Amino acid sequence: MEPHEAGAPSRRDFLLIATGAFAAVGAAAVLWPFVDQMNPDAASLALASIEVDVSQIDRGQSITVMWRGKPVFIRNRTDQEVQSAKEVPLADLKDPIARNLNLDANAPATDANRAPADREQWLVMVGVCTHLGCVPLGQQGDYGGWFCPCHGSHYDTAGRIRKGPAPENLLVPTLAFVDDTTIRIG
Repeated sequence: MEPHEAGAPSRRDFLLIATGAFAAVGAAAVLWPFVDQMNPDAASLALASIEVDVSQIDRGQSITVMWRGKPVFIRNRTDQEVQSAKEVPLADLKDPIARNLNLDANAPATDANRAPADREQWLVMVGVCTHLGCVPLGQQGDYGGWFCPCHGSHYDTAGRIRKGPAPENLLVPTLAFVDDTTIRIG
């Protein structure tokens, strides 16, 4: 066996480098599942926004779709329902804020601020009562809108709380009309 020359890599140096590289790859393989599990799952990403075809909803009809695990009410209001909602003075409202994520946080709860711009007959709201998270029943209650039978909250035809223990209007999610018959929520 020949003596090792000074400065030249030895077999021991090669084994140390190979062992270190193998350990680094192994550590990355072990840690990857822990890092990857912190990402949102595919179901959550898929529900971040949804598109809904509203072409089959006639005036006076509603549908309920699921978005982010919550029901969303989509109503094609009648002219009478729109007119009724417009006539309500803001002073009569329990919650004077629109609660519309498409507008300024302090926008007043007028009917125009609850419906999409230029499409006043459409009303899109998260269907969760703001009192205890129940799901209100549609076209019921003292104001012809929604009624939560659990504790007696009454919402009008614009989804605004009018009577009962609920503190806030039903939330209008971020939405946009993609075309004349499709709404993107989220």
